[in-house]
Amino acid sequence: MKNLRIVVFTLFVSWIFVACKKETLNPTTTTKTTTNSTTTNPNEAANSWVYDQMKEWYLWSDLLPEKSKTNLTLVTGKDGDDDIKKYYFYSILNDYPNIDRFSWIRENVTDLTNSLSGISTAFGFSRTAVYLDNTQTDIVFFISNVTLDSPAAKAGIKRGDIILTVNGTQINKDNYTTIIANNETATFGLGELKNGAFVLSGKTLKATKAVVQTDPVHFWKVIEKGDKKIGYLVYTSFLAAYDTKLKTVFGELKSKGVNELVLDLRMNGGGSIASADLLSSLIVKNLNTNNVIHQDEWNANVAKKYPSVVNPTKFSNQPNNLGMLNRLVVLTSNGTASASELIINSLRPYMDVIIIGQNTYGKNVGSITIKDDNNPARWTWGFQPIVLKTNNSKGESNYGTKSGFTPNYVVSDNIYPFKDWGDESETLLKRALEVITGVAIPVEASANAKRSFRQLETQILQLHESENPEENRKDMFVKLPK
Repeated sequence: MKNLRIVVFTLFVSWIFVACKKETLNPTTTTKTTTNSTTTNPNEAANSWVYDQMKEWYLWSDLLPEKSKTNLTLVTGKDGDDDIKKYYFYSILNDYPNIDRFSWIRENVTDLTNSLSGISTAFGFSRTAVYLDNTQTDIVFFISNVTLDSPAAKAGIKRGDIILTVNGTQINKDNYTTIIANNETATFGLGELKNGAFVLSGKTLKATKAVVQTDPVHFWKVIEKGDKKIGYLVYTSFLAAYDTKLKTVFGELKSKGVNELVLDLRMNGGGSIASADLLSSLIVKNLNTNNVIHQDEWNANVAKKYPSVVNPTKFSNQPNNLGMLNRLVVLTSNGTASASELIINSLRPYMDVIIIGQNTYGKNVGSITIKDDNNPARWTWGFQPIVLKTNNSKGESNYGTKSGFTPNYVVSDNIYPFKDWGDESETLLKRALEVITGVAIPVEASANAKRSFRQLETQILQLHESENPEENRKDMFVKLPK
């Protein structure tokens, strides 16, 4: 049996093999796959290989059952299936989906790495799905965000749009999860607020799915309020391919004399830890390259074989660091996860981090991508086992529960339709500006557009979800040492 290698490519070459990740080099492993030449079950060899890799890399490898006590005849795995008990990969996880709710597997490793690098075939928008009324039958999509240069953007769909129909069919409780996924081309029936109700406006927009590359440096501006020059950045994913653009934007913010920063991570489910480390280095007050951003825990076998993994990660020298920020204001949703939460945890020992929005997702662990590197490959599987846990410079990592980080100011996205990014009356940005300046911003007079979150919390089915389910994963990407 040929030796196996774990290859974790960086985003610069559009292969990211990780999920709470820094970027990855290509360590060669000598783990051998156990097979039985008399085995007739088609799943046994693949499952044996999966087990061996998990035994080497899994954070909780010491809690894995003995291989002989596992059912190697199960189907290896399948992503997105509710009945995970019939799949081998999930059967060996540490109390899935309670303690380990993050490890996952895909049948095609190319699809897996594309999704981690922000590449997907999609229309390119995220939406919040809400029941239209108390009958809880018909549903409206409020567009939360549109990916730059995506088919949706080119068709004219924008944040704040209201979608009521797809190809003439009303969105409802039975079809809202499939009505977009099942159509390669769609005509979206737009709605409007009229007499206190959302109704069809008569306008339609048509788009066809295409390969979309997410540009996470989505929007930025500087807002001046008295002596406050407030930088506002909407950052939607930690993708290393856009690190240069991120540094350039911070250069612009610095040149404009920004002395406050609002980092909008509502749409950000994570990404490369290396990119998170870069962002931390661009933000931190009194940048010192001797100071620790975070230190990671791996299983004992990995720590022994690659001792550098337990070395602390330190801030990097970034000329565009904003310098003397006394605080960072972060806007969050329940989908703010992984590398986004790492930013909050890493910067707290060095400056005030004020959270405005909702509780974050709660993920303080990360994974690598594992695939079969035999030539030719025996299996197309790619899987993401959790391999590390992150701690800040104080050893703190107390946000890894389903309640995540609790906001300093609990504010929900409860104004529909959504305002444009950067609109000073937009719900969360408005509250951030009030916290920074100490001056209240008057509420708009349009009572019809306002609904309290208390009224809607039982009516929201999806909050800021991508129309492509593969884009809704919560990830961080790691680079393994040589």
